[in-house]
Amino acid sequence: MVELKFITGNAVSLRPHQVSWLTKHDHSSSWVLIKKQRNNLEQSELYLYKANQAIDIKMDGIKTEAVLVQEQPFDWTEVFNLICPP
Repeated sequence: MVELKFITGNAVSLRPHQVSWLTKHDHSSSWVLIKKQRNNLEQSELYLYKANQAIDIKMDGIKTEAVLVQEQPFDWTEVFNLICPP
């Protein structure tokens, strides 16, 4: 399971039931994938977090240390290999 989020700042709007679900399933292959882009002129950034980081993400946003951080162009093979190892 991958929870997808889009942000323009540092805060991540995870709802309480999302945090609860991610925390309950933190032993599974569940992730939070966040795309950050302040405006159309800036490059996007991608942040990948494990489910067990949901509370930290809710409290501290993307200041939480991510499993993976990338700038455009994204290496989707690397992202998918982390989410679903070959």
